[in-house]
Amino acid sequence: MTVLSARGWATGAGAVVVLVASGVWAMRPAEVDDGLWGRVRPVLEDGLEARGADEGGPASQARWFCRAEALGLEEYGDAVRADVDTLCVEYGVREDALVECAGAQVPQVVRLERDASAAGGYRIVSREEPPEGAGAAQWVRARFGVFAASAVQDPMSSDALAAEARAHFDLPADAGVGDC
Repeated sequence: MTVLSARGWATGAGAVVVLVASGVWAMRPAEVDDGLWGRVRPVLEDGLEARGADEGGPASQARWFCRAEALGLEEYGDAVRADVDTLCVEYGVREDALVECAGAQVPQVVRLERDASAAGGYRIVSREEPPEGAGAAQWVRARFGVFAASAVQDPMSSDALAAEARAHFDLPADAGVGDC
C-alpha cells in the first residue's frame, strides 16, 4: 500500500509541476518585435494625444503629451494587437511657465490594422481600457498576464513628456513644472 501511495504522490506532484510550468509559460511577458513596435508606437501615441485634444485645461495652449510602453505585441496578417501601458499628461503655459493640468497612466489593449493611406501605415480600430474601481486589477491580469500586470503597477516617468512639452512651448529646458 505504501508503494501505491508514493507512486500516487509522485504522479500528482509531477502533474502539479506541469500545470505550474504551463501557467508560467502562458502568463509570461510576450516578445516585442522592435521593428513592428517602431512602426506602431507613433500611431498609438498620436492617437492618444488626439483623444485628449478636445479636453483643454484652464492653461493657455494646453496640449496632451503621451507615451506608450509595449507589454506585448502580436501581428496577425494586416492586424496588430498591442498590449501597452500608457501615460498621458496635459501640459500648458501660464505666465511663461510650464504647468501640468491633468494626467493618467492607463494600461490598454489596442488593435490596429495596416492602412497605406494612414499616417504611419496603420490605423487604430479599437481600444480597451480597464474599468474604473475594483475591477481594474482583474481586467489587467485577464488581458496581460501576471508579469505584465505587475509591470503596470510601476509608475511611468513623465520626465520625457515634460521635456517634450518645454520644447513644444519654447520654454527653457530647466523650467520647472507647476500645477494648472
